[in-house]
Amino acid sequence: MSLFYSLKKNSFFASLRSEQEISSESHRSVRIPSEQSFWKKLFAFSGPGFLIAVGYMDPGNWATDLAAGSQFNYSLLCVILISNVMAMLLQTLSLKLGIVTERDLAQMCRYHYRPSVNYMLWIFCELAIIACDLAEIIGSAIALNLLFHIPILWGVCITALDVFVLLFLQHKGFRYLEALITTLIGVIAICFGLEIFFSRPNLASITTGFVPHLEIMTHPAMLYIAIGILGATVMPHNLYLHSSIVQTRSYPLNTVGKREAIRFASIDSNTALFLAMFINAAILIVAAATFFKGGRKDIAEIEDAYKLLSPMLGVTGASTLFAIALLAAGQNSTLTGTMAGQIVMEGFLEMRMKPWIRRLITRSLALVPTLVVVWYMGERGMNQLLLASQVVLSMQLSFAVIPLVTFTSDRKKMGVFVNSFTMKIVAWSVALVILVLNGWLLMMTIASWL
Repeated sequence: MSLFYSLKKNSFFASLRSEQEISSESHRSVRIPSEQSFWKKLFAFSGPGFLIAVGYMDPGNWATDLAAGSQFNYSLLCVILISNVMAMLLQTLSLKLGIVTERDLAQMCRYHYRPSVNYMLWIFCELAIIACDLAEIIGSAIALNLLFHIPILWGVCITALDVFVLLFLQHKGFRYLEALITTLIGVIAICFGLEIFFSRPNLASITTGFVPHLEIMTHPAMLYIAIGILGATVMPHNLYLHSSIVQTRSYPLNTVGKREAIRFASIDSNTALFLAMFINAAILIVAAATFFKGGRKDIAEIEDAYKLLSPMLGVTGASTLFAIALLAAGQNSTLTGTMAGQIVMEGFLEMRMKPWIRRLITRSLALVPTLVVVWYMGERGMNQLLLASQVVLSMQLSFAVIPLVTFTSDRKKMGVFVNSFTMKIVAWSVALVILVLNGWLLMMTIASWL
């Protein structure tokens, strides 16, 4: 067994092209113009970053951002800023790993670690995807209930149709999927831009809120929500997904081509994540300017926010805009969550099957537990479940971040693209901060049970 493992590991680069486990229908399917202007090339590379950004504005973020804004005013805006900067760094490392090695993070783990470690990492990643999908499915179901009065249980079932939407769009071409998701992100941004206009927040207080302060570390309730924001912002499965979907671009597989691909993919990623930060900050700002200012510090549930937005702001359509944005966020996130599940299963387990079967399995891993939870809990407690799911995500994050930083800091794997000394220090510092905060949260949670 050890001899097989050694041979398999040593043949890493020799077998780079033997597997194209990012769906064959989309791998290197988007042509990059060889001699065109900067803007045309940027447009050709744009798309994967927005698919990733979707995970940073899913319904789980809404629960944490609403709780943060209504309970602590603008104080936790700094956590959104810090989390987003960390996300930009980690997603840049992720896309660089995929472009340089021509493998996604899950495949790299399979070739680097022993089978026992890989199975453990796969299980942790699946738990993160289930926790994320749980939030996204429930968010979509709540939005359908608010807009069309569809029961939550039926709403959960309706969200399963996204599998067929994903199959159809990827069959038509990966750019169609990117176009749909980018359009829905635009809808969310417009809705919350209007909500900010209606709520008339205090600009000086917003500026102060972006400045970090020590109270977050000493206030248990504030720290719990802050770590929830971290878990909702930096998604573990997005690190696997991004390293895979950047390979949908047909760039030259040489040093010059890969350097250019990293450059444009990084611009795409950081632009999309900046937009995600705006949306997350907007949710918190609207909650602070509406609920905290109005003395309603108990608002942490999406349904309550929907019911109170219009009467408290005095704007008839405010609640409807909120629900439309929620539905767009939920559906967007379930699409990318399904793709992440597919990539993780293929990468860790080397499972090969027809695309529709593979996607149905990965979707069911989250859909079935969600149906069970909704069946037993009903509509009560759904928002607490949303918040808890984000904390679970945060707890799983280190199991994706540490391998990512390890691989991108390894010269044998990255060659000339290896992380610089400064980047290694920054990346490992981020990994350490995530690990320490999660450990702190775990101790606080255990203490609360005793």
